[in-house]
Amino acid sequence: MGHLSLFELNTLIKQKLETSLDPSYWVVAEIGSLSVNQKGHCYMELVEKEGNFISAKIRANIWSYTYRTISGYFESVTSTQLKAGMKVLFNVTVLYHEVYGISLNIKEIDPNYTLGERARKRQQIIEKLQANGVFGLNKLLILPLVPQRIAIISSETAAGYGDFMDQLGSNQRNFRFDCRLFQSLMQGEEAPSSILKSLEQIKSNYQDFDIVVVIRGGGAQTDLDCFDDYNLASCVAQFPLPVVTGIGHERDETIVDMVAHTKMKTPTAVADFLIKGLESLDDSLDQFFYRIYQNASAEIKNHTHILTQMSSLLNLNSINRIKESKMDLNRLFDHLIIRSEAKIRYNETKILDIERSLRNKITAYFNDQNQRLSNFDKGLKLVEPESVLKRGYTISRVNGVLLSDTKVEDGQELITTFKNGEIKSTIKTEG
Repeated sequence: MGHLSLFELNTLIKQKLETSLDPSYWVVAEIGSLSVNQKGHCYMELVEKEGNFISAKIRANIWSYTYRTISGYFESVTSTQLKAGMKVLFNVTVLYHEVYGISLNIKEIDPNYTLGERARKRQQIIEKLQANGVFGLNKLLILPLVPQRIAIISSETAAGYGDFMDQLGSNQRNFRFDCRLFQSLMQGEEAPSSILKSLEQIKSNYQDFDIVVVIRGGGAQTDLDCFDDYNLASCVAQFPLPVVTGIGHERDETIVDMVAHTKMKTPTAVADFLIKGLESLDDSLDQFFYRIYQNASAEIKNHTHILTQMSSLLNLNSINRIKESKMDLNRLFDHLIIRSEAKIRYNETKILDIERSLRNKITAYFNDQNQRLSNFDKGLKLVEPESVLKRGYTISRVNGVLLSDTKVEDGQELITTFKNGEIKSTIKTEG
């Protein structure tokens, strides 16, 4: 039986492959590993998986002059670099080397396939969050009226974090915010687990905070891939505090943006959002207190006018009553004199007894009238200004004249008298 050397066999395999296979094939595969040597040649290991099981594997390479073109075009279309774990559509030529065995030489890469695959994975994560009923949970939380205790997830060295703190600290109304940084990686493969760890730390003491802010500066689109992680998005969606994002990108929104309570474009926009919320509340309180001041001023003015009218009416009634009483006394006195003279003429012999009797009656009558006058006098003293002041009321005068009897003008001095002193005010009219 004839036999072949190993080299002869490998040469035969090579010839058969070259004559049997097409010049190139379009192949879908996942990049298992990728490295670029000093000369610029790219070496990959392509794999196909069924779950976590690798069902196929092969070596591939892209020579330096081709790799520069392919990688540059791929990144310009997808905004991401070729890297391990990425599923790509390759145009390849099958090579067989007598020493190194079978491998693929990559000629082209279709970036549109990767874009579609990336969008498909994002959509799968979104649909999974929706199917689990957690997608919109964080948006249902009520944002605190005055969110000032802020848990910040960011990197201390990130420009976005510095911009956020500067914006909060330089607000024009000097609002104070209690901020605590939870240091996290904000890009790369380890970022999701780092951010999740910070969220767990916040969650363990969530009563100490009003909201959670996730911020970072701008960067390449690939830097945002960590915010499309399912576990991270699920945690944010179910977090017990409202989550506000300012990840620093303009074009696209990440899945974390979608499930967060509020999405802002930049860290400074988040700071401005918080400041404007306090400004709105501050303005509302100013308007509320101004309305209270207006209503209170109107009530004081109205009751002062009523008191002044009552005082005038009491004075007038007292004077009229005194006049009537004096007239009654005069009439009684005249009547007594007439009766006395008639009685004297009628019975001179009894004049002494009558005189004594009359004096007693007159004395008693005058005592009674004096008592009545004393009571009236006491009533008058109760409505005198000093008595009114003792009961807690005040008297306001402008230029020595009661406020109700004179027209006030802007800039005049108002003197308000109390029981134990007086207050001088300057009148300022509205309008």
